[in-house]
Amino acid sequence: MTDTATTLERLAAEAAATAGASPHGEEGERYTAVNSEKNRPLYASRVKVYPKLVHGTFRRLKWLVMAITLTIYYVTPWLRWDRGPNLPDQAVLLDFPARRFYFFFLEIWPQEFYYVTGLLILAALGLFLVTSVAGRVWCGYACPQTVWTDLFIHVERFFEGDRAKRIRLDKSSWSAGKLARKAGKHLTWVLIALATGGAWVFYFADAPTLASQFLTFDAPSAAYLFVGLFALTTYLLGGIAREQVCIYMCPWPRIQGAMFDEESLLVSYKEDRGETRGPHKKGASWEGRGDCIDCGQCVAACPMGIDIRDGMQLECIQCALCIDACDEIMDRVERPRGLIAYDTFRNQERRRAGETPRLSILRPRTILYSVVLALVAAIMLVALSNRTTLDVSVLADRNPLFVRLSDGSIRNGYQVKIVNKEHSERIFRVSIDGLEGAILTRPALAGEDTATVIVEADKLENARFFVSLPADLAAAIKGGEADFDFVVTDTESGKIATRSTTFRGPGK
Repeated sequence: MTDTATTLERLAAEAAATAGASPHGEEGERYTAVNSEKNRPLYASRVKVYPKLVHGTFRRLKWLVMAITLTIYYVTPWLRWDRGPNLPDQAVLLDFPARRFYFFFLEIWPQEFYYVTGLLILAALGLFLVTSVAGRVWCGYACPQTVWTDLFIHVERFFEGDRAKRIRLDKSSWSAGKLARKAGKHLTWVLIALATGGAWVFYFADAPTLASQFLTFDAPSAAYLFVGLFALTTYLLGGIAREQVCIYMCPWPRIQGAMFDEESLLVSYKEDRGETRGPHKKGASWEGRGDCIDCGQCVAACPMGIDIRDGMQLECIQCALCIDACDEIMDRVERPRGLIAYDTFRNQERRRAGETPRLSILRPRTILYSVVLALVAAIMLVALSNRTTLDVSVLADRNPLFVRLSDGSIRNGYQVKIVNKEHSERIFRVSIDGLEGAILTRPALAGEDTATVIVEADKLENARFFVSLPADLAAAIKGGEADFDFVVTDTESGKIATRSTTFRGPGK
């Protein structure tokens, strides 16, 4: 207990020093939740938040997620994937000049952008599901703003020390030592920001080639522009704005409330166990009081500058660092862990009613999200399994709708676009079906009832065709319109693509 008392006295002294108060809190609060609702006026200048380094399960989890996400971001453009000759071998590449999106074995064309839409829908549904189960875990662990801000704070802590040292440094007058620490921090931030912007542009061009061009100052001007743009935004949002982005700029805190219910696991202060709170003296009884000793460590650890004991707040990103901070104190005062923990509103009510808390994952909300998620995933898998390397679109002439030839027959014009997604040249045979007596011609191949179109590898060919119908057959068309099909056949593989269109005549 002697070591515990010494530790608590040290924490109290540190709190008083950082808040300008006496160790007993007579001249001010030991820790202030600068973004607490009751302390927040309608408008006020930002009060800088100095999050304290804590150790524990959730801090280690955040380190792990940071390492994984940053590795994926920086390393992915350098991964190779062999697609054959004359094709890029970068595993993930958004090739704007060629109008392609390469993702390992997938090659997405502009006409297939619905695949990207499907992936975004899957991501959104997954986020909804995770949020309904465990709150804002995306915000607390994997959001780019959270990851880069956490990295920038780590750099700041390396140069300037932990919370109390950073506060004292900012309050001190300028000196050579302070200038060196600040310069080192900001220089490192700039280097990280440049690496972030540089990694981003590597997703849009061959990474080794573009990196070599950067070193020789021969890269396209657009590359320098976007590296500078992303570097600036990373530096400002991760290093300067920090929690302001989550509180004021991000729409998700306003939306996520609709994803919660009374059974959602949220980082919560167990008021039924913690109150009445207050300092605890060595050897004093715990009878008639709560486990919270009002040390303020949960506030000091919060990167958003709030007090979790005030209840659920828009600013809380559910990073759970307050859990680690509180658990450490509970260990020192020999009380059970979990005063701050992932908890549900319903379990709080159950404890107050003397019932046993329980976890309810399967409930209407989560079941609905899971079913819709599985449905969209199944649709995506079916679409991918039926994906073809031949795509055809047909556009009928609009002006004029038809032309009457000298022999009285009616002719319509069509633009037939054939996309060859194979990596070799293909010959396609074009024919029509469903319009009896019609004659298919091509300006370059007049008089032919069929035509062949040669399309280069990974290219689109726009071929013009005429469809003519004798006068007696055209006059017999009811309403002046008749549906028929263009049939495009790959002469090598036998693959067939059919597109419906309309033949228009004068009508009656």
